[in-house]
Amino acid sequence: MRCDTPILISDDDRNVHTALHLLFKNAGIRTAPAYSPEETIESLARERYALLLMDLNYQRDTTSGSEGLALLGRVRERWPDLPVVVMTGWGSIDLVVEAMRMRAHDFIEKPWENSRLVGLVQSLLSAPPPGRRATEPSTPSIEPPVSMPWIANAPSMRRVMEIVDQVAGSDISILLTGENGTGKTQLASLIHARSTRAPGPFVSVNMSAIPDSLFESELYGHVKGAFTDARSSRSGRFEMAERGTLFMDEIGEMPHQQQAKLLHVLESRRFEKLGSSQSQQADVRIVSATNAQLPDLIERGRFRQDLLYRLRGIEIRVPALRERLEDIRALAAMYASHFARKYRRTTSTLEPRALSRLEAYHWPGNVRELSHVIERAVLLCRGDALRADDLDLGMARATEGGAGAAMSADLESWSDITLEDAEKRMLQLALRKHGGNASAAARALGLSRSAFYRRLDKHDC
Repeated sequence: MRCDTPILISDDDRNVHTALHLLFKNAGIRTAPAYSPEETIESLARERYALLLMDLNYQRDTTSGSEGLALLGRVRERWPDLPVVVMTGWGSIDLVVEAMRMRAHDFIEKPWENSRLVGLVQSLLSAPPPGRRATEPSTPSIEPPVSMPWIANAPSMRRVMEIVDQVAGSDISILLTGENGTGKTQLASLIHARSTRAPGPFVSVNMSAIPDSLFESELYGHVKGAFTDARSSRSGRFEMAERGTLFMDEIGEMPHQQQAKLLHVLESRRFEKLGSSQSQQADVRIVSATNAQLPDLIERGRFRQDLLYRLRGIEIRVPALRERLEDIRALAAMYASHFARKYRRTTSTLEPRALSRLEAYHWPGNVRELSHVIERAVLLCRGDALRADDLDLGMARATEGGAGAAMSADLESWSDITLEDAEKRMLQLALRKHGGNASAAARALGLSRSAFYRRLDKHDC
């Protein structure tokens, strides 16, 4: 990509400026230097910049990061929407957490990896400005690139990012696997943002939530009169994603009778709208995701092996949160800061005991559950910082004995909640009881698969 508006690099080391100038020049990104906090503020006041890449340590104090945090505070006061990436040495996680609390968009370690740094900056430069919709209201399935920082301090997540850095720039199909709530959708968006297709659309579709009768229309579109209710022509997801990325979530729940046509489209890179004989090109990068074991589904005749080969050019397993405990503090700080801004609360930090409790918990709902826990705590907290008692982990802990035991153990807390909250809890309990298997959870609740997923989407489960 090429960015006409320069980025400002704030660092007191001239060698760093030289190296970064050459690196970003090769990526088509213009840079401007600032060698001190004061010069940084003066440059921002004088010129318009697309992004600030800033060090946390300067000549006055080369270890504590206090100068950098003070500079970040001044930047946020005057330029609250400017994307900011902080640079720090490995091991200064407390500085990173504090910088994220002050609304830095992301951080990079010194010495940096060239591809990782360029990809991160490109993803932020390609994101839509705050307050601007990424698409028109008529196409709500087209989503903006990932905007919240992607945390990857744990070795398991650092390995994931190494693979992403290696393959994001290609057009190879990627299959994301892992439990529900691990962040597969966000990772798919990040892959798109770091790819050569970043200027194009990122289109997401939940394959399990599409009724069988509308499946072809949703994916490939239809022409007017193709069926009884087709009063006008409609673009499908493949057409919406032209020259961009199509993310197919819950691919393991796709109806078997539709898999052959999808395979044909992926092989030929062409499709036809329902009711039309005219073939259209499908210039689309495919990223798919599932929490199911696809080899098991193949053995049971529910998933085509040849389709799996097409989807699994590269498979990336997204680790569960219990496998990346090193990330919990930074994730919690990020969500606390995010929800404090969203709900205009002053509480955006966590007390040490609260952080310890988060690290001791087993997180069956993974990152999504952590997000919900922090959101609730921010809303209900009355102090200046989130305390251990503000974290509602009791009900989730009770689920270790099964959904029924959890409901009994938490009966009192169910007496003063709304019907919508009760439905959301039932969905979560059913998912946990069945190990994240959505089909099994739907059967246990007496729901069809599509009805179950509509309720999941409704409650953001």
